[in-house]
Amino acid sequence: MKNFFEEFKNFAIKGNMIDLAVGIIIGTAFNKVVSTIVSAIIMPPLSLLTDDVNLSNKKWILRQATDSAEEVAIGYGELIESLIDFGIIAFTIFVMVKFINRFKQKSEDPTNKEVETPKNIALLSSLEKLLQEQNEILRNKK
Repeated sequence: MKNFFEEFKNFAIKGNMIDLAVGIIIGTAFNKVVSTIVSAIIMPPLSLLTDDVNLSNKKWILRQATDSAEEVAIGYGELIESLIDFGIIAFTIFVMVKFINRFKQKSEDPTNKEVETPKNIALLSSLEKLLQEQNEILRNKK
């Protein structure tokens, strides 16, 4: 059991858990912002284009409400709003990952002097150069 807690402590200290928690908190806040943008900015003009039909209230009624039973309906308007939310969030994440990957590729290129190359990549690059030189020497000896 002690090993389990030691392993968990190492996991948490390495930053994996902290990075995950920060990502979830930022993602939740971003989701709230996007939902507000969709419901307060995108949907009102869309409702004007559709003769003041509020899309979030649209539903297919399967059973009308009676005195003894509640209404049963499929709320497809809310689904459409959620799909718009998802599209905006997915596109934003795609753009961010593309932006981050561009900088990551620059930093992993040892010949690029604009961005500092991580030490492990620089070390591997110098090892590769040394191996190429050694192979050339061995080829020339034959």
